[in-house]
Amino acid sequence: MAETAAAELHQMIMTGLLPPGSHLRLADLTEALDMSAMPVREGLRRLEALGLVEIVPHKGAWVRGVSLDDLLDTHRTRLALEALAVRTAAERFTAHDAETARHALDEHARLAVIDDPLAARHAHTTFHFTLYRASGSRWLPRAIKPVWENSERYRFATRPTPESLDRSRAEHQAILDACVAHDPDAAVAALTRHLDNALRRIRESMSTRLTTPVGHR
Repeated sequence: MAETAAAELHQMIMTGLLPPGSHLRLADLTEALDMSAMPVREGLRRLEALGLVEIVPHKGAWVRGVSLDDLLDTHRTRLALEALAVRTAAERFTAHDAETARHALDEHARLAVIDDPLAARHAHTTFHFTLYRASGSRWLPRAIKPVWENSERYRFATRPTPESLDRSRAEHQAILDACVAHDPDAAVAALTRHLDNALRRIRESMSTRLTTPVGHR
């Protein structure tokens, strides 16, 4: 039940049903999820561990806010951890890793085209973590997970265009090709370009949202 509560609350945060800064009142959540208080509390604690929720003793819980400073901090941390993972993965990459990653990448492209953002997000996550788990590290995928989840909040709020989807597919393919070729330097360079381009698109989107008059949104 706690796992279900965490998954449903996670989806509500990612899709904006619970926007940044929302006060997560336990009574409201138990009613919305049709659950008792205990699994909902545990679900909130799991999301706090992912960095998506802030719990203040005796005051309550909130969806963590978003900001440019947080976005940049998240980007720098992702780049440090994921570059290390993909460098090691490129040295160890197997045919099975390549097959799994290719399938996830194809699914991501297909689901993005038919506008199924939740399923596309899952395929996108599968692609990246296939690479990171290929590093053979027990800890790197675990360390990446909370930073990744925070980054996904920013990415999910940015509506993709056909052009951005094409660029993203090419960037992902370049990372995969470098891993298949067992070229660590090329893999890190491709990952860096991908993350830097994603950061640029998200910053532009955030700037537009902050400067657009309310009546024109």
